[in-house]
Amino acid sequence: MVKLIERLVQARTLRRWRKAAAMAHDMPLGLLRLRRNQARALRSQLNHLIHVADGRLALPKSGTSYFPRPHGTDWAWRPDAWRGPLPVPGISSAPTRSALGDKVTLFHDCTVSELTLRQLRNQREADLAPYGLRMDVFRFDGSFLSLVIDLPEDAVKGLTRSHLLRVSSIVETEKPLEIFARLNIRHGPNTEQIVRELPLNASEVVVDFDLAYSRLNEKRIEHIWLDLIFEAPEMNQVVLRDLTFCRHPRAAL
Repeated sequence: MVKLIERLVQARTLRRWRKAAAMAHDMPLGLLRLRRNQARALRSQLNHLIHVADGRLALPKSGTSYFPRPHGTDWAWRPDAWRGPLPVPGISSAPTRSALGDKVTLFHDCTVSELTLRQLRNQREADLAPYGLRMDVFRFDGSFLSLVIDLPEDAVKGLTRSHLLRVSSIVETEKPLEIFARLNIRHGPNTEQIVRELPLNASEVVVDFDLAYSRLNEKRIEHIWLDLIFEAPEMNQVVLRDLTFCRHPRAAL
């Protein structure tokens, strides 16, 4: 009933302004001035509504896990820090082992931390991830800086040496920076490590880890994590607009 009344009121209002527009050429000047002022006040509110609506509707939807995947993908994942709002959105003067959410942890060996890590809302039309992470590094007196992303348990299920594990990201840096991705797979007492440098000259960074060249014991895989290692990060800002993982069988040789 309420929605019906709202539609009737809206239709009546639209008819009123359509009639006023049609009569504007012949309307007395006093009434024309009044209608103009009313129209300007209404236009101001309508423009504000349209601006806010366009902005919100253009944002990637919170919680989305969609992203392009290779044919044959049997597992895919976007970490929560890039999917939805975190309870604690940021850390200033972040000490080592600072966690942002339950899957992302910052590691460094600085004597005095001048690092900040913060979740931000992606605003660009091209962004598929609703959120991103921004890391600001000021003075840096340490020898290493890395973000560790722990993969969930289902990343381990069914994983074999015939798989390719793909990591895709959208990275923005304030000035040139080398970033390395190190995949770690713990199997029994051993940990297999594969390192790739991120090609930051591309708009979307993609690296594939081919497990066929590893010495992985498929029957004893326990845990997988990724280290993003930042070389010489002092006085720089790094924004990770998106970070996704997927795996698919490698083509037969």
